[in-house]
Amino acid sequence: MSDSLNSSEEPRPSAAEGSPRPSRAKGEPRFPDGPKPDPAGSHFERRIRSFQPRRSRVTAGQADALQRLWPKWGLDIDGRPLDLAELFGTDGPVVLEIGFGMGEATAQMAAADPDTGILAVDVHTPGQGNLLNLADRNGLSNIRVGNGDAIILLREMLGPDTLDGLRVYFPDPWPKKRHHKRRIIQPEFLTLAATRLKPGAVLHCATDWEPYAEQMLDVLTAHPDFENTQPDGGYAPRPGFRPLTRFEGQGLDKGHVVHDLLFRRAEHRAEDRNEGQEEHADQPPAGD
Repeated sequence: MSDSLNSSEEPRPSAAEGSPRPSRAKGEPRFPDGPKPDPAGSHFERRIRSFQPRRSRVTAGQADALQRLWPKWGLDIDGRPLDLAELFGTDGPVVLEIGFGMGEATAQMAAADPDTGILAVDVHTPGQGNLLNLADRNGLSNIRVGNGDAIILLREMLGPDTLDGLRVYFPDPWPKKRHHKRRIIQPEFLTLAATRLKPGAVLHCATDWEPYAEQMLDVLTAHPDFENTQPDGGYAPRPGFRPLTRFEGQGLDKGHVVHDLLFRRAEHRAEDRNEGQEEHADQPPAGD
């Protein structure tokens, strides 16, 4: 594996070291050709979300990648139906990754499995730029970077049985009890995800937060649309295809225990197929 896949770009030079950053007029987009601040217009939904957009400092390299590569490899999650074969330029398998941080692990997995498309979704602008930069530097044409709410993507943009896998690595654990309702791995999320996963596709979760791991295991075990890949019904060993990230390494150094959960999408029940057909009967085809 190339060392460049494991390294983030260098910090942006200060104003004293280079040209000062040009100021933007009020209301001017931060990245005119890049990701939109709110691509779905919030859909005017009163819904508890599992994420908070983070607009932290973007380096010069990340900004350049967002400007150059977003029109080619970026996707604003705006609610319009999506054709994955058109997005990737192939009808090969596609895995959805929700939350990818700075993208190092995503880039490594894409390099190790170039025939599988990875649709990586996050709301962290520096991470979006960094992943695009990694994909460009390493010739990874099987990555697409999604910007926005993964629930809208699953619910409105993807059809039934379109995904070959789903990855949720180290989601926000929302440790305070009053915030547990914000955790993404909930029965409602699993029901939605199950309709978009092909039978036999694997949902792979990983967390270093023990109470969240226990909740994930309980919720997934109880859900009728998923089956644990482990014969003993417990956690799975970290599979070789999931890289050990710097974030994970820091947690291990602090004594955290990382748990992987691999659950397979069960065969569809008759009512699942009927619901999926009814749900998309009146939707226009992708691209309309």
